[in-house]
This record gives sequence, structure tokens and C-alpha cells, in this order.
Amino acid sequence: MKLVPLGDRVVLKQLDAEETTKSGIVLPGQAQEKPQQAEIVAVGPGGMVDGKEVKMEVKTGDKVIYSKYAGTDVKLDGDEFVIVRQSDILAIVE
Repeated sequence: MKLVPLGDRVVLKQLDAEETTKSGIVLPGQAQEKPQQAEIVAVGPGGMVDGKEVKMEVKTGDKVIYSKYAGTDVKLDGDEFVIVRQSDILAIVE
């Protein structure tokens, strides 16, 4: 199966959460914060969204930072993805 986003939506695969702090303390799974950094796996076509022209500024393979509480979590074939609007993406990591 494959996820194909509609409109200005983007499918993200979260990057792994930090397992240790900078000082070397190992964090158990429940204490780890949900990562805000992800890789784009699919991009919608853009076009007219809510009466406004939306041009997609991100592409598949970009690493991005997105809003902490944005999007919808989806599980597909054992993988976890987050579907967000392009406007929920804050920055591209270069």
C-alpha cells in the first residue's frame, strides 16, 4: 500500500527520538519526547486549497521540522507516518 496525500498535505516519517541526553543519561521509551524532525515520503499536488492557490515548496526526501502537535498519526504496513498540511512545516533542515 502507498499513501498519496491530497491538496497541500505532506506525509512524514518521523526520525528516531533521542535515546540519551547530551550529558549521557539514557531515557526510557516513555520519557522520550515525540520528535519534531521528519523526512518527507510523499507530497500532495497543491493547487486550489480553501480558495487560495497553494504552491508546494517541499519535496520528497527533504528533512523538515514541523509543529509539535500538528498532523494525524497513521499506521500502514507496520510503519508509522504523520500527515500534515504544508503550513505546519516550520523549516527544511539542510
